[in-house]
Amino acid sequence: MANPNVMQFTSANWEQEVLKSSQPVVVDFWAPWCGPCRLLTPIVDRLADQFAGRVKIGKLNIDDEQDLAVRYKVMSIPRVFIFQGGEAKQQVVGLKSEAELTEMINKSLT
Repeated sequence: MANPNVMQFTSANWEQEVLKSSQPVVVDFWAPWCGPCRLLTPIVDRLADQFAGRVKIGKLNIDDEQDLAVRYKVMSIPRVFIFQGGEAKQQVVGLKSEAELTEMINKSLT
């Protein structure tokens, strides 16, 4: 069952939900065939619950949204970006721990 706190980002909602968001936005660029991406999913779910109401957290399937993957030069996944004020302010590549991602998100809130 999908987590209601995890958004699904697409080209159709990207500008409104990410670029025009008044709060920080965490975007997990992933694909269903990517093993490390699947391992990151429960971490993203827990972070979405932990930061609900303070940070928007969601996933973007690079197979379905290739235009956005190209736009942000996503060459390897998983890749997690934090957007603030319409700009990608932070990013990490590869499977990261929940603690590392929590620290990254907390920095965006200060």
